[in-house]
Amino acid sequence: MHGLLQFSQAIDRLSIWIGSVLRWLVLAAVLVSAGNAVVRKAFNIGSNAFLEIQWYAFAAVFMLGSGYVFLRNGHVRIDFLSNRLSTRANAIIDLLGILMVLTPFSWLLIDLSYPLFTQAWHSGEMSQNAGGLVRWPVMLLIPLGFTLLWIQAFSEIIKRVAYLRGHLEHPFSVENSHATAPASPAPEGQA
Repeated sequence: MHGLLQFSQAIDRLSIWIGSVLRWLVLAAVLVSAGNAVVRKAFNIGSNAFLEIQWYAFAAVFMLGSGYVFLRNGHVRIDFLSNRLSTRANAIIDLLGILMVLTPFSWLLIDLSYPLFTQAWHSGEMSQNAGGLVRWPVMLLIPLGFTLLWIQAFSEIIKRVAYLRGHLEHPFSVENSHATAPASPAPEGQA
C-alpha cells in the first residue's frame, strides 16, 4: 500500500503543477480579452485569431483543470447529504462513484474524442472564421483533459481504499477547499 500511496502522491503533484500553470493561463486569457476589447474599441481593429485564442485558453483551463479540481475536492457534491454521513460512508460512496461512473465515463470520452483530434491533425482543419486558428490544439484538449481526470481518479481510488483499510487518517486529498497540501500517508508503522 505504501508504494501505491507514493504513486498517488506523484499524481497529485502533477495535478498541483498543472493547476499552478493554469492560473497563469487564466491571466493570459484575461489580458488577451482585455487587449482585444481595447484595440477593437480604440482603433476599430478586430482579430478573430485573438478571439479564438481566448476561447482556446478558456477551454484549456476548463478541460485540463478538472483533475486539479478533483484533487482539491472542489467537484460537485450533494452537500446536504454528504454532510450528514460519516467520513467512512462518504469514502465508500466516492469510491463507488469513481469506479462506476467517473472512470468509465472518462475512458469513453477519451476513446470518442481522440479520433476527432487525429482527424483535425491530419486534415489541418482550420476555423471557419476569417483569420481563425487551426483546430487540432483545441481538439487535443478533450482527450488530454479526460486523461488527466482519469489519472487523478486513480489517485483518489488509492486514497479511498487506503483510508478504508486504515492506512490514511483522511480519505480526501484536501479536507476542504482552503487547505493547500494533499494528505500524507500514515506513519511507517501503520502502513
